[in-house]
Amino acid sequence: MTDEKLDEILKQALAPEIDDREIRIHRRRKNKMNKFGKIGTGVAAAVAAAVIGIGGLGYFNPVLAAKIPLIGKIFEKVEEDATYSGDYTDKKTILTNEDSAGNLDTSDYTVSDKGITLTASEAYCDGYSIFLTVNIESEDADFTHIPEHYTGMNVADNKTAAGFYIDGKWSVDGSPDEWLENTFDGEVIDSHTFAGMLKINLAEKHTGSGELKLIVNGLGYDDDSMLDGEEISASHWTEGSWNIVIPFEVNAADVKTIEVGEKKGNITLEDVVVSPYQVIVHATTPGEQRELTDSIREKLLSKDPDMTDAEMYELLGDSYEPCYTICFNQDGEMLYSDMELAGWAGFAVQGKEVKTLHVLIFDNFDDWLQMEKEGMSSAAADRAVIAKEIHVE
Repeated sequence: MTDEKLDEILKQALAPEIDDREIRIHRRRKNKMNKFGKIGTGVAAAVAAAVIGIGGLGYFNPVLAAKIPLIGKIFEKVEEDATYSGDYTDKKTILTNEDSAGNLDTSDYTVSDKGITLTASEAYCDGYSIFLTVNIESEDADFTHIPEHYTGMNVADNKTAAGFYIDGKWSVDGSPDEWLENTFDGEVIDSHTFAGMLKINLAEKHTGSGELKLIVNGLGYDDDSMLDGEEISASHWTEGSWNIVIPFEVNAADVKTIEVGEKKGNITLEDVVVSPYQVIVHATTPGEQRELTDSIREKLLSKDPDMTDAEMYELLGDSYEPCYTICFNQDGEMLYSDMELAGWAGFAVQGKEVKTLHVLIFDNFDDWLQMEKEGMSSAAADRAVIAKEIHVE
């Protein structure tokens, strides 16, 4: 994506008063996210919807909260403002146990290094993604300068969360390692404590139970007190080792897969998955593959035995570029577009009722951008390669 296109996206996504200096900060953040592997090939659509919110929101100065028992209750703490918001009360699995005296035993899910302690708290899996909550503590840090970012469709939604960068890899049940591509979405509790949620998208649908292995080698956060500097992204970055194994159980309640199989032009809309917190659209284009074939993977691994799937997709380049997808519910409400990769587009439900989905898929990013800006009545809808109404209930 060119800098000019990024500027255009930022100006439309943020408050009208955003100035060029703030856009430059956003661009530096984007470049830093690329450096740490947070934004992969072909996620231009995600930038428009999930950009860091400096302009209209400004930076927050949280009132320091008294220490409260967070472990086992982090979903409850962050679920209203996180990108994948919703009520996790009846869906989550609490990882820690209480002893007879009511004390929490976190030993199996707590790791410490370089003065930072990470404790896994709760997990939820809908079969397609794992949602994990964590508590991060550092006695030497001052988390109160972590800026918030938008997690709603627009500034008026008043939905924001603090972010904590994570670098490393993950795998499930011994599968090949994948790069960690998201940040923790959450809340600063006090100067030394951050509580957040991480969403990991599985390469294939999972059933039953499993184990998520996290190999974390970097943690960091932005600092709003460094606005006058050239680089504030992950200005507090610590490299270390925080490795942890987390059991999870797939909760298929209220998860529906609607087969479509509609092909128009160069795009095939294969199916749509609706879970309590996300909508996933699976669509493919010529030259695109839902997953790497064994022959391609074997050839690439012969050159680099440690190469991950994410690195393979990046190496293959333009042949794996995605189409551009947008979704509305039966009330014409647009769903929050989080990320779009080859064959896969993810949307946050954020408490919206989803009885019917209107899925529009474009092969032109400018048409997608116009649709995102103008809503369901946009004239750009006529230029969608696929426009499908899907009944969920």
